[in-house]
Amino acid sequence: MAQARYLVAQLPDGVRIAYREQLSSRDETNGTIVLVHGFPQTSYQFRHVLPILAAQGYRCIAPDYRGAGGSSKLTSSSDFTKAMMAEDIVQLLQVLNVTEPTHLIGHDIGGMVAFALAHRHPELVKTVCWGECPLPGTRTYYRDRTEHAVQQFHFIFHSIADLPEALIKGNERLYVAHFFNKIAYNLDAFSEADVDYYAAAYSQPGAMRCGLNVYRAFEKDAEDNKHFLAEHGKCGVPTMVMSGEHSRHRAEAEEMVLEVTKSEKVEVGIVGDAAHYLAEENPHGFAETVLGFIRRHE
Repeated sequence: MAQARYLVAQLPDGVRIAYREQLSSRDETNGTIVLVHGFPQTSYQFRHVLPILAAQGYRCIAPDYRGAGGSSKLTSSSDFTKAMMAEDIVQLLQVLNVTEPTHLIGHDIGGMVAFALAHRHPELVKTVCWGECPLPGTRTYYRDRTEHAVQQFHFIFHSIADLPEALIKGNERLYVAHFFNKIAYNLDAFSEADVDYYAAAYSQPGAMRCGLNVYRAFEKDAEDNKHFLAEHGKCGVPTMVMSGEHSRHRAEAEEMVLEVTKSEKVEVGIVGDAAHYLAEENPHGFAETVLGFIRRHE
């Protein structure tokens, strides 16, 4: 199968979103799968799973969310609420003429974006898989900012104005490699070239500030999530919360998803031989877990 194409779409609001698109080789597709990455990554994190999913008859679209990779570098933390980032995905699907509800997958920061999209636009989402993130506003999120503050030091560090950019500048490779070395189980998943790729992506002018602003918006995200839950109730889209077999997030994943999603809609998916970076540490296990869930809801 041919490699995914790397393209750019101009959204109606002026934001440019780069994305990888892997088309099914079949005459008819089973639908569209949208995959949203995390930090310190880009859509490149799905390079192994896109051909696996496309081979099963799906059109696959993996955007670089705003500020990452080839997408627009915006300047304010207010530009990076997860509700706003979710709207980018809505507009991207419109530009790409995707008219039927999609299967949505979000990892890490992308999990927060995926939840925001599914909760606010359930008519656009057939299923949603998200995880490996403490969703802002949940008890898990607040524990990560207090009880697990050393493990999650970057939540606070990234929130400080300007200082992180100054300290990371020139050390982008060291910084992104720190996260892979710290919370991956299968370190062989990240070649030197892979780390170089991510380091180069976040060395672009403005890119690291955007990556940090994603975190600076967390408290607003928490307010947004709690307000939307109070006004509209829990998410009713069929949901699988995903964790790695060796991930610290696994213990709290089910509690977290049940806080924001109707219990009858929830499944738990565990990717074996992986910790945090599911799609890279075990791409076949990731794809198998996702496809099993999707097929139960087709």
